Amino acid sequence: MPGPGRTLRVFATKPFMRFARAFGIDDSELWQMATEKHDADLGGGVFKFRLARRGEGTSGGARAIVAIKFGQRIVLMFGFEKKDRANISVSELRAFRKAAAVYLGYSDAEMTVIAQEGALRELAAPNPGKGEKHGKSV
Repeated sequence: MPGPGRTLRVFATKPFMRFARAFGIDDSELWQMATEKHDADLGGGVFKFRLARRGEGTSGGARAIVAIKFGQRIVLMFGFEKKDRANISVSELRAFRKAAAVYLGYSDAEMTVIAQEGALRELAAPNPGKGEKHGKSV
């Protein structure tokens, strides 16, 4: 997925990480989900992914709203369980598109500073062969 000479970087917002911990998904599973095929292109660099709960399918799982600059950067912005809400609203989508434009417009150096300041968390790429994959994660 990364372009020549580039390393794909995956970041997450604090609210997304709180959601992920409550849902029971770890960093390697988040990385895997974010680098697989998305379920829906919502426009403006915003994509929707399905998350499966361990031992269950994706229909009753969760959804992730993600900003992607292909080959360069992924920002996990928002997550929700299907049992809590059906989808995001039109106004929320507009806000996510604006946020995506900001996140994806930063340089790599700026993203490093933002992560060092704690506004975003950078996820480390998983070690190949480590971790357990479960369910359908896209």
